[in-house]
Amino acid sequence: QTILWLPRSFEYSQKNAVLVPAAALGVGGMLVFWLRSRHKIKTIEMGDGWWGSGERPLKGKEDESIRPFKIETSDKEIEDLHRRLEQARYAPPLEGAAFHYGFNSNYLRKVVAYWRNQFDWRKQVEVLNKYPHFLTTIEGIDIHFIHVKPSYVPHGRAVQPLLMVHGWPGSFYEFYKIIPLLTEPAGHGLNEGDVVFEVICPSIPGYGFSEAPHQKGFDSIATARIFHKLMNRLGFKQYYVQGGDWGSRITTNMAQMLPQSVKGLHVNLVFVNKQGLRELISVMLGAYVPWLVGLTREDVRRTYPFMQKNIYDLLRESGYLHIQATKPDTAGCGLNDSPVGLAAYILEKFSTWTDKSFLHKDDGGLESKYSLDELLTNVMIYWVTSSIVSSMRFYKENFSKDPDLTLHTRVGVYVPTGIAAFPQEIVHTPRVWAKQNFKNIITYTYMPRGGHFAAFEEPKLLAQDIMHFVRKVEQL
Repeated sequence: QTILWLPRSFEYSQKNAVLVPAAALGVGGMLVFWLRSRHKIKTIEMGDGWWGSGERPLKGKEDESIRPFKIETSDKEIEDLHRRLEQARYAPPLEGAAFHYGFNSNYLRKVVAYWRNQFDWRKQVEVLNKYPHFLTTIEGIDIHFIHVKPSYVPHGRAVQPLLMVHGWPGSFYEFYKIIPLLTEPAGHGLNEGDVVFEVICPSIPGYGFSEAPHQKGFDSIATARIFHKLMNRLGFKQYYVQGGDWGSRITTNMAQMLPQSVKGLHVNLVFVNKQGLRELISVMLGAYVPWLVGLTREDVRRTYPFMQKNIYDLLRESGYLHIQATKPDTAGCGLNDSPVGLAAYILEKFSTWTDKSFLHKDDGGLESKYSLDELLTNVMIYWVTSSIVSSMRFYKENFSKDPDLTLHTRVGVYVPTGIAAFPQEIVHTPRVWAKQNFKNIITYTYMPRGGHFAAFEEPKLLAQDIMHFVRKVEQL
């Protein structure tokens, strides 16, 4: 029996010699697959859309041509504006109200007098036309953008394409002061000559000279997809993106949608969800033992007292948001009909969103950071295009699907990210909170001054931070 058993034993050992490694290989392969699937980057589905009037044509390819565009005005347009400014009615402000009740009407009279008698819209149209403007049709609507290339590129230096996206109530004009710093850095005293950009600034559909969507549902995802298509149409396979306000949301969506196309994402406003237990503990402990929850001294200074800075201040500044996220067309009717009402509604944001303390000033501190020509040019972009209502609808389209703006935070951002945290921004997001969604933060900068409209208010600071970020990404 022993003799008979030996060959069988040898046979089994031979089978085991084959089966055990095979089984191990199979289990190992499954483990690797599971680990890889766990770490597979989730993306936002790109999808497709149609925002033109009526049904999408069944046949025929969309016109993909890029057409030069020029902003124009006329005597009739200016005369109509002047007539409306002359016929404005004002309600006297309460004594000592400053900007606590909104735009102070005594100061509004001064703004309107300047607008009627000194502001030169024809001259500002020339200023707007100093950069090349274009139109192209995407998903049934005309998309407006400016595209500025550097006039000189040192030999052997790569030019980085940079898409910059504005928000509300801003426009592409917000970037007019930062563009030359990015395209000609050496000529503006920036020692960042190894990084040079060509800059593309589109108008969000429904804002300014980009056609408004004709269909319901146009949100930041649709905008992100359209801007990807725009960059692709311009011949860019990879590019950097930058934004604040809605521009931050849109460019973040672009990074979540096609991470292989976005070389780097730079934002000056971060949307994060602070509603979980972990975030609650962070908020509660942060004021007392900030180091325990990853907060810095500067985070504490900017975040606390928490209720004041993150609840009360937000409630005070967000009344417009509730209107625009629910019934934008109602309030929009008056704003679209009255240039004075439009100016008060828009410019009030350029006061308190630039510096919260401007609430206490009779003139809202507006001219301490901007000129009236700059402010009124931005207002005029909304006025001459009748785009205030369609710009306000963007809030309803986004908030109706995602009331707390956290839906997209379920998809992480894995592209290299740079965050510029300006001290007067509406809310402060510490790096440790941002890391929950932005998984690859390359630079996080506590900016020394500035508020919500960073490119408009502090173009040099923002340009330097963008360059610092891009240089680091290029060295990876």
